[in-house]
Amino acid sequence: MTLPPNVHDAEPIPAAAREAIDALMQSGDLFRYTAPENAPVTLLETEFAALMGSKYALAVSSCSAALFLSLKALGLPRDARVLIPGFTFAAVPSSVVHADCIPVLCEVGDNYRIDMADFATKLEQDIQAVIISHMRGHTSDMDAIMRLCDARNIPVVEDAAHSLGTTWHGGNIGTLGRVGCFSFQSYKMLNAGEGGILITNDADLVARAVIMSGAYEHNWQKHSGGTDPDLAVAFAKWQNQLPLYNLRMSNLSAAVIRPQIPELARRVRDGLQNHDYVAARLNTSPFIDVPAPLGPEQRAPDSIQFNLEGLSEEETRSFAKEAAELGVKVQVFGLSDDNARAFWNWQFMREIPALPQTRAMLMKACDVRLPVRLTRAELDVIADILLGAMAKVKGKAAA
Repeated sequence: MTLPPNVHDAEPIPAAAREAIDALMQSGDLFRYTAPENAPVTLLETEFAALMGSKYALAVSSCSAALFLSLKALGLPRDARVLIPGFTFAAVPSSVVHADCIPVLCEVGDNYRIDMADFATKLEQDIQAVIISHMRGHTSDMDAIMRLCDARNIPVVEDAAHSLGTTWHGGNIGTLGRVGCFSFQSYKMLNAGEGGILITNDADLVARAVIMSGAYEHNWQKHSGGTDPDLAVAFAKWQNQLPLYNLRMSNLSAAVIRPQIPELARRVRDGLQNHDYVAARLNTSPFIDVPAPLGPEQRAPDSIQFNLEGLSEEETRSFAKEAAELGVKVQVFGLSDDNARAFWNWQFMREIPALPQTRAMLMKACDVRLPVRLTRAELDVIADILLGAMAKVKGKAAA
């Protein structure tokens, strides 16, 4: 029997990163503000903004930190209501709570995207900001979302932790709202183990975020303040006016990330090919459905999500168990104990809504990692195991 591939390891870190790390270790210069200019973090911000087509970028300790700083930089009042999808990671409502705001959840459909009817209804309930989570890289209808939010002057923050490289009508996800937030955690397209970055074209917003991230005294001058007149005015305005949360990225993380940027296009291409190949195979089963992307969306996946159709809860658990015994871990979002993506586990919220549509989806939605480095043969092993597990559960009907 062919052994299943290891889907837990990411791609190796490029040799150029190891060389940069060695140089940093020799200098001991790990703090982003030690150098007068061109520290690795500063260079990463410049390069990432150029990559995405944004004016400004701020590298921080995590995507969660980027979301939190985005909300704080928007200047929302205490207890502002922030609309988020019911299907997201616990860090998203957590960032809302940490920003002294109230998360309001809307329904998500079987295709993992925001239910636009419920979104439009909830948007009328005194909402002051919106976070759109492109959960697992699935893009909701951003045309409709931006139209509704722009008409009400409600700022949109994009949680693009899973969507680096995804496009909408050819434009980069993360550039559609007021702010876009990305992750460099180890299972993302660019891997630093931990880390995040926010992008925006709003000079005043990024100046506030930079200062709150931990740019004490006049260290904001190392964020292009000396060359961008709009930033210089904004930094001077907010100097000493905002609390510091010290959510900075270190030069070490930036040194790991920067050499991976040239690899991004290839990773996006390979990830999409891998996903679509496995999706086509899984969709041959009458009991498995991989939702199609929306028309304007070009995805950049490194995992695959699919719904189990016509299975009882007992059969769903049996399918996951059979797959695990054959060597492929299947996470059923709603059936994994204390899953951080199941909204009913977010007990830190003031109130947890029912969201019956989202709950029903999570009880049948499955998640399997598909690292972009996998070969076609390895993808076939994964697909064979998943289809084989379904055949064991449903018998001849599965075949």
